[in-house]
Amino acid sequence: MTTTALHDIAVRQIKGVSAPKQQELHAFGIVSVADLLEYFPFRYEDYRLRSLAEVKDGEKATVQGKIMSAPSLQRYGRGKSRLSCRAAVEHLLVTAVWFNRPFLQEQLMPGREITLTGKWDQHRRQLTVSDSEFPDKGTAKTGTLQPVYSVGGAITQAWMRKTIKQALDQYGAMIPEVLPHALTEKHKLIPGREAVMRMHLPDDVKAGQEARRRMAYEELFLFQLKLQAFRALTRDKMDGVAHTADNESIRSFVAGLPFELTGDQKKVINEIMYDMRQPSCMNRLLQGDVGAGKTVVAAVALYAAVKSGHQGALMVPTEILAEQHARTLERLLEPHGVQIGLLTGSLTDRKRRDVIAGLQMGLIDIVVGTHALIQEDVFFRSLGLVVTDEQHRFGVNQRSILRRKGMNPDVLTMTATPIPRTLAITAFGDMDVSTIRERPQGRKPIKTYWVKHDAMDRVLGFIRREVGEGRQAYVITPLIEESDKLDVQNAIDLHVQMQQAFPDLRVALLHGRLSASEKEAAMRSFAAGETHVLVATTVIEVGVDVPNATLMVIMDAERFGLSQLHQLRGRVGRAGYQSYCVLVADPKSETGQERMAVMTETDDGFEVARRDLELRGPGDFFGTKQSGLPDFKVADMAADFALLETARDDAAELVTRPDFWQLPEYAGLRLRLEREGIFQGDLLD
Repeated sequence: MTTTALHDIAVRQIKGVSAPKQQELHAFGIVSVADLLEYFPFRYEDYRLRSLAEVKDGEKATVQGKIMSAPSLQRYGRGKSRLSCRAAVEHLLVTAVWFNRPFLQEQLMPGREITLTGKWDQHRRQLTVSDSEFPDKGTAKTGTLQPVYSVGGAITQAWMRKTIKQALDQYGAMIPEVLPHALTEKHKLIPGREAVMRMHLPDDVKAGQEARRRMAYEELFLFQLKLQAFRALTRDKMDGVAHTADNESIRSFVAGLPFELTGDQKKVINEIMYDMRQPSCMNRLLQGDVGAGKTVVAAVALYAAVKSGHQGALMVPTEILAEQHARTLERLLEPHGVQIGLLTGSLTDRKRRDVIAGLQMGLIDIVVGTHALIQEDVFFRSLGLVVTDEQHRFGVNQRSILRRKGMNPDVLTMTATPIPRTLAITAFGDMDVSTIRERPQGRKPIKTYWVKHDAMDRVLGFIRREVGEGRQAYVITPLIEESDKLDVQNAIDLHVQMQQAFPDLRVALLHGRLSASEKEAAMRSFAAGETHVLVATTVIEVGVDVPNATLMVIMDAERFGLSQLHQLRGRVGRAGYQSYCVLVADPKSETGQERMAVMTETDDGFEVARRDLELRGPGDFFGTKQSGLPDFKVADMAADFALLETARDDAAELVTRPDFWQLPEYAGLRLRLEREGIFQGDLLD
């Protein structure tokens, strides 16, 4: 929004901001005048006068009236009071009630005009007053929309309103126009200065909406400008690895797979192979629902890298998943002479040294690993392709370190948290997006049920039925040990209960605090079919593949987010057997009930993701801190999706025009890009 000038002026320079108040503001992240002007309200209090006839029961409203009776004051408890009087509002006689404001008693004189704001109780004809004013004193709020800010400590709502108004009076003239004239004209946006003023002090609802639209567009446009400029200047011109694997060898490898690829998988492989053959870096996001077959696509890409004379790395968030992927790649690639290595934190020193030496000498073609891959002593002979699975689990720096272990290797990022495609393209503006939606042949939709805790006997019967038919079951719980704070089943107690319920079955326990060898033993036993029921925490959420498991029971399901529930459900239904997911929950919150409803209505991950985005918001959905997405002050990536697409198109078009890089009217935007490090070729992640 603002130029460096306002960022350089300390908030202490605003009249009325003392040194103690300055320290309080610093706690809110408000250091400069620009910070304060960008500290927008999260809602508005409506003090516009209304007729009681149009106010619904329980609604808050502002009305005008006349005091008709002397006030009555009742004191109770320690320092508590109830003050009331009768007032004529239009043709009604209503009771106005103030709690804990005894000092108003002397001002409530019969015959005096009064403006009341409060909650209307239609049946009692009573207004519980939160704010009141006397017109004979001159009204300050009546007839207005008053901003409501996040405040705390010594910063009160009234002080924040007064101080921001003072800041606008002192420095409002310095608020610059950030957007090019052509864009404000094209989208009929109000000027930047006017938008900031109206965000804080809207004349009416329409003015506030216009201001919000302008500021949301500005935020989204500046975010997209950074991504699109990076792409235009850096990524598409960065010398990368031009892979030379021929079509015939790739086709032969695919033909030798023990299953037929879906149409989506074939399409995505073609997109990836086209990128890998280019001399510039590939930066592609591969998204697909749980069980859609992303690992096989990654295997084809890694095979192509090896056939081109390079090495590949696959980084995953957990050791269990790393071991599983390593086994899958060994099965698919070792018959073709490709050597697979595994690098995790639990390897012995000797094994670790052998793997590192093999990578340096080129004896290992593909390495699968966890964060162990990014340690300083890990080097590659020729790293040509980096694949990260469940990328949101890794921080930006972790992904960048792995990428820097090669000379600008191609990057394929996989996620089983589906994002609506157009939103993914927009949010990950510097990445190309490939999507797999088709299910592999023979996979049946998972049937999902929601039951309450009192139906647990039926759930136990369901588990016994599936095990009796030769299948296996997961039982998932949110916590490992007992918690005083959360009334939830814990894995250790639940394991004991399951053993008591099924004394004739083998019941195992898996959670994050077990040693790596204990986890591996539990998973191997379950994968081999030796364990009938696996009680676990969310350590099995991502990627664990046991085709014979057909029942997923999730205890206290309301404690999980929608995407997490869907990920857990995706651990079953991985073969041709009919599979089931049972959600055991007694959600009291509306959000919890909505989650249960969504899960029972659909097993389409893209639909679940869309609903999750609506319920949680984009910050939680993408993992703002790790994904590189900014924490927008005004814009909402779910609600402002159309605006986001428009901003992306505008930014992409602008950076391709020579005049953007030359004309004075774009100097401010170029300066922003310079401050973001775009011209240094820093890699965005």
